[in-house]
Amino acid sequence: MSGEEELTYRINVSDPRTGKTTPVQLPPDKFRPFIGLKIGDVIDGSVVGMPGYKLKITGGTDKDGFPMRPDVHGGVKVRILLSGPPGFRPKRKGERRRKTVRGNVITEDIIQVNTVITKWPEEK
Repeated sequence: MSGEEELTYRINVSDPRTGKTTPVQLPPDKFRPFIGLKIGDVIDGSVVGMPGYKLKITGGTDKDGFPMRPDVHGGVKVRILLSGPPGFRPKRKGERRRKTVRGNVITEDIIQVNTVITKWPEEK
């Protein structure tokens, strides 16, 4: 069973005005504009079928479930010592733990990208 045929990418679009998140499924050919972008980059909403919107990339997860971190540079998977989110939520004050996380660059291994709307279309 090859996962390449049924592979779909998920873009979560959060609307801060309503507090709701809308998931958008994308096939691999439509996901190509995201590859190489970093956390914090702003993209046009027409890529996900929302013309007139501007979306800011806030994070994501890879195919194995490891979260992206804005302070880890590149598209690599590394084990780092964490003291807080994303990737680790301490139960006690001062607790630290070594966890595997992804870098801040979107690669082919990233399966879910989280975005937030920063600009809405002009109303007439």
